[in-house]
Amino acid sequence: MATTFSGLQFALSRPCIPSTPRFADAGTMVLGGKSKVGPWNNLTSASHIASVQPLHQSFTSSSIKSVKIVTKAMSESSANTPVPGLPINLKGKRAFIAGVADDHGYGWAIAKSLAAAGAEILVGTWVPALNIFESSLRRGKFDESRILPDGSLMEITKVYPLDAVFDNPEDVPEDIKTNKRYAGSAKWTVQEVAESVKEDFGSIDILVHSLANGPEVTKPLLETSRKGYLAAISASSYSYVSLLKHFLPILNPGGASISLTYIASERIIPGYGGGMSSAKAALESDTRVLAFEAGRKRKVRVNTISAGPLRSRAAKAIGFIDMMIDYSTVNAPLEKELSAEEVGNAAAFLASPLASAITGTVLYVDNGLNAMGVGIDSPIFKELDIPKEQH
Repeated sequence: MATTFSGLQFALSRPCIPSTPRFADAGTMVLGGKSKVGPWNNLTSASHIASVQPLHQSFTSSSIKSVKIVTKAMSESSANTPVPGLPINLKGKRAFIAGVADDHGYGWAIAKSLAAAGAEILVGTWVPALNIFESSLRRGKFDESRILPDGSLMEITKVYPLDAVFDNPEDVPEDIKTNKRYAGSAKWTVQEVAESVKEDFGSIDILVHSLANGPEVTKPLLETSRKGYLAAISASSYSYVSLLKHFLPILNPGGASISLTYIASERIIPGYGGGMSSAKAALESDTRVLAFEAGRKRKVRVNTISAGPLRSRAAKAIGFIDMMIDYSTVNAPLEKELSAEEVGNAAAFLASPLASAITGTVLYVDNGLNAMGVGIDSPIFKELDIPKEQH
């Protein structure tokens, strides 16, 4: 599943399904713990929530005719109440989030923040995880995680099967075509998904890339094979180029595109191997180039979020996510554990008119850890009078 090691994001272009290790949520350890309602109270919108249909009626796979349901933020009763300050208002906007396969990661958190701000939500889910994801939605397994600030539930208008490693049907090898985990799904390559979204909705306003895959992520770079290295680049970096390439024609001018990265792109993070650090560096470089090209062609803004470590299923598979979170908590300027909602809210800001002049940027959402030059938990600094929170 898409799991990125952004702050130990492991974004897999494919959900975490047994076979080779997969990491998702785009350059992040993308998939974090379950969402809590608290941080959402800071996300205000002038729009309102219209949860007029239960979830099982509001989302469909690509093989089923979709029912369009617009998710808006804030209750009906407060729709006409003036909102003070500068609210994030995405009412009337439509977002496609690639790399959502459960309720644990950055992709899910971003979807919630965008929905809370009024956006309609479409998601792309790795094909082998599609049935489990849709079944969990229908059965209400994610209902607690779907709660928005006003108490209503986030609605997902449509779920599309997606494998961002393949650009078009001609790219799909025979062993994947005949793989039983892909049986029953169709039109799941990047080109086909973009065409399906165009056919179903005409256009979108926000594109989110929250997926990655590093099959050899646990191997040091010196022990990484060419195949493993190129697989990491393909799933974690080029997949974003491909998504934007195919979705750009249906991205409305003034729209926004967001990906997830991790500080391993510029700093040494032992244990984050398999070419994933190289993939994140490529993703950030591509963000700048894509910002220019998409900006000139369609007036679309392109940014990436470098998120701190997050507890996710994919991250736990690597084995040292708890250590990275502890390290960040002790050494970052803000002594606290990063929440998925904080990354989601940052994405909502980047997608909003409030960020209308921001593009080609790496936005750090990691409690400030990226600014530190040393780890203050080292015994060398024990004599310094450094303020520490009492836990």
